[in-house]
Amino acid sequence: MPDLDQLSLFDLDPDSQMPSIEPATNQPSAITSASPEVDFDLIPTSKKIPIPPGTYKNLEELTTHCRMCDRCDLSQSRTNVVVSRGNPHAKIMIIGEAPGQNEDEQGLPFVGRSGQLLEKILASVNLSTEEDIYICNIGKCRPPENRVPTPEEIAACTPYLMEQIRLVDPKIILLTGATAVRGLTGIKQGITKIRGTWIEWQGRLCMPIYHPAYLLRNPSREPGSPKWQMWQDMQTIKAKCDELGG
Repeated sequence: MPDLDQLSLFDLDPDSQMPSIEPATNQPSAITSASPEVDFDLIPTSKKIPIPPGTYKNLEELTTHCRMCDRCDLSQSRTNVVVSRGNPHAKIMIIGEAPGQNEDEQGLPFVGRSGQLLEKILASVNLSTEEDIYICNIGKCRPPENRVPTPEEIAACTPYLMEQIRLVDPKIILLTGATAVRGLTGIKQGITKIRGTWIEWQGRLCMPIYHPAYLLRNPSREPGSPKWQMWQDMQTIKAKCDELGG
């Protein structure tokens, strides 16, 4: 049974502060290279333009395209494109669903109450977003009213995510919530049935985990509760990371 003192780290103090994070800018920078396999400059203009593996030489090129992207209708209502935060050389990648209001305003993923709780969850097993984690989303723009992104919106944005995975090259991918699981792997089972289980996807180890927002709605730390299960999962993830040399 987990130590309840450790589980208490999953409690969210509404007055607590996120680690200092510089807000992202929505202004694109210059792109200095192009892939011969695709009409590079047209990628942000239409989801019909493919983004084959190897399109981007680095994350900076990808970020520039994301910030000017118009591949789906969400570009018309967003404030900022939300690309990523964390260590671009991390061994663990966390993939969320889509930005919420706080993320849309700041241009960074997981910076609202869910992000605060995520930081505490990671700290409970001695992981940090500055050193150990790279965070991104299935979708890069906030859907109106925080609705679930549509299949069309996910399809328009997934090629960017695939390039992020290739460039970061994580050893472990954590999928927060059913939308992230379905968007990347196609698995449609509910998160309560598959959380905490290892999935091999394209030669990588993936684990579905609860979204922090779900834990905020289910605050109990009793054995068998979502927070209790999350603690089990995080210990399993940390052990695997250590085993793989993370």
